Amino acid sequence: MKNSQEYSKKIQRLHRSLSRKYPKVQKVIHDEPANAIVYAIISAELSKKATESAIKRFADYFVDLNDLRVSQTEEIVEMLGEDTPVTRTIASTITMVLRAVFNEYHKVSLEALKKIGKRPARQILEKLEGTSHFVVDYCMLTSLQGHSIPLTKGMIEYLTSKELVYPNADEQRIGGFLAKQISAKKGYEFYALLRRESEAHRSKNKKKTKTTSKKTKTKKIKNKK
Repeated sequence: MKNSQEYSKKIQRLHRSLSRKYPKVQKVIHDEPANAIVYAIISAELSKKATESAIKRFADYFVDLNDLRVSQTEEIVEMLGEDTPVTRTIASTITMVLRAVFNEYHKVSLEALKKIGKRPARQILEKLEGTSHFVVDYCMLTSLQGHSIPLTKGMIEYLTSKELVYPNADEQRIGGFLAKQISAKKGYEFYALLRRESEAHRSKNKKKTKTTSKKTKTKKIKNKK
């Protein structure tokens, strides 16, 4: 990445700042890698809060991952909480990936990945139909002890808008750069803190946009009078 030394210092300062700003992070561990995959598919598109609410509903509604694999899109969308193009894409992606897992291992489990090296495990995850960079990185980080920093679109937008990374770098390059700056031991902590900050920033901007929009409408009404 261009100007890597400059951006490296910025990332280190960001990490220290967020560590002071938010409570201590409790690392999440998924014993079953396939559970990490499902969580990541949802989490890539929805906020952390919305994802956790959906996962709780999944646990109450679906018997197991195999039940989820053969479920209808409408059922999954209902558990996601809202019928939108985004939730429909999430639902179809979940069944697509779980079907791919079943076709490969004849069961909906990725426990076999724990018995091989991290690099082969990553390669297998990347080849599964429906997985993304975020999904693979999240699974590696939370279930297979990999050294990676999963990045949602919102996290990337935050980093670029704050000029914390090279503006033209793509998701893979940014993720690779961050993994070099943040130790494996601190990987999940940094991911969680950055995600929280990016979602808070996005929420704040939405509120500002709504407020500005209301003021604009009010002015237009007054001018008409």
